[in-house]
Amino acid sequence: MELHRGNATPTARGREGWFQGVVWIDRIVQAPAPARVRAYRVAFEPGARTAWHAHPLGQTLHGVWGLGLVQSRGGTPRLIRPGDAAWIPPGEEHWHGAVPDAAMVHLAIHEAGEDGSETAWLEQVTDADHRAAAAGAS
Repeated sequence: MELHRGNATPTARGREGWFQGVVWIDRIVQAPAPARVRAYRVAFEPGARTAWHAHPLGQTLHGVWGLGLVQSRGGTPRLIRPGDAAWIPPGEEHWHGAVPDAAMVHLAIHEAGEDGSETAWLEQVTDADHRAAAAGAS
């Protein structure tokens, strides 16, 4: 068994190019092989969001606080609230983040691929697309 203290890994700012706006990330777990699970607590300031991306083995998002959005490429934008969980299948391009006027915190859980890759990052979500997603979310 390994115990990792909550203050052992410092909070990191979301990497430019992968995120837009102010995003803070706390790594919860990065299990050693043969396990591949990764879990992060991600805090988005109002309007902040990820770029479009995909995960080789899918991703689960669990809402913790605030109000967020999640959208798959070509799909209907969905609101994510505390207690909600969204499953995004392997390879499905998607983005997620806070609504324009409120912050959001979620847990992001996924597995690394056999080669260790976690995420294939794509283009940014435009401000216009983000506003449209917020207006059309269910």
